[in-house]
Amino acid sequence: MLKAVLESNVPNYKAIDLIESIQDLKKKLNAVILAHYYQEPDIQDVADYLGDSLGLSQQAQATTADVIVFAGVHFMAETAKILNPGKLVLLPDLEAGCSLAQGCPANEFAQFKATYSDHLVISYINCSAEIKAMSDIICTSSNAVKIVEQIPGDQPIIFAPDRNLGRYVMKMTGRKLRLWDGSCIVHETFSQRKLIELKLEYPQAQVIAHPECEEVILQYASFIGSTSALLKYTQQSPSQSFIVATESGILHQMQKLSPDKQFIPSPPIDNCACNECPYMRLNTLEKIYMAMENKQPEITLAENIRELAYKPIERMLAMS
Repeated sequence: MLKAVLESNVPNYKAIDLIESIQDLKKKLNAVILAHYYQEPDIQDVADYLGDSLGLSQQAQATTADVIVFAGVHFMAETAKILNPGKLVLLPDLEAGCSLAQGCPANEFAQFKATYSDHLVISYINCSAEIKAMSDIICTSSNAVKIVEQIPGDQPIIFAPDRNLGRYVMKMTGRKLRLWDGSCIVHETFSQRKLIELKLEYPQAQVIAHPECEEVILQYASFIGSTSALLKYTQQSPSQSFIVATESGILHQMQKLSPDKQFIPSPPIDNCACNECPYMRLNTLEKIYMAMENKQPEITLAENIRELAYKPIERMLAMS
């Protein structure tokens, strides 16, 4: 068991077993911990449910817990609150944001939407509650193609906020989409040159990639899919080695589920840990414990925004 000392200005904290303490608090609070695949391994292992954005949304909708502890980023916890207004939703670190959400300010998007007033708005779930409230349908990387394919061909569409995912959807569906110019700081950091070098070093390895990556990376991929789809593919593929072009947190689950296979993180442009999301990594076991112990930081939303944001999420879940 992991031992850690909680650093706090509250007196008399001693060395405790965090995992056991978190489990005790889950029972006391009737809480559930939802975690994204991009969390650090210890958090993945303590979670009640581990998944991508679509799976986490479905779990948030279905849970009977009184308290939802969201080990992810702000927009994910907001989505849980939108679906569960009567539940206490906790985010261990309120600074755990998202470059896509931050890159699509509500006032600027409102002007963009007004310019194309005849367009249906499909927004990637990686956006704020305010953007969701201005959208007609929400999507994830798991279902974006499926949702766009269900829209009549003569209906013009705005797709926001990820231009790379939007371009991938256009390629897969043959539809013309009006794209908001946003991107993920992690998925735009992969180096084409270093990927080619890796392919030469590991000629038998398959490249698999998330559709948020740029086209220069996707062109080398044997398989493109959401985080959960990438995980499933590595389990089912006869290949024994993979170069993985997405946030490196997923490699923990890939290795757990396929211990005899080799997983190589696709390298970023610089010599840094840029293939790790800095926002996702703000969450820690210590912060999860403290959030549950103190019942904060709590996610709150204005009810009018929550009601408007609920409708496009509900449509997504129905269309999925």
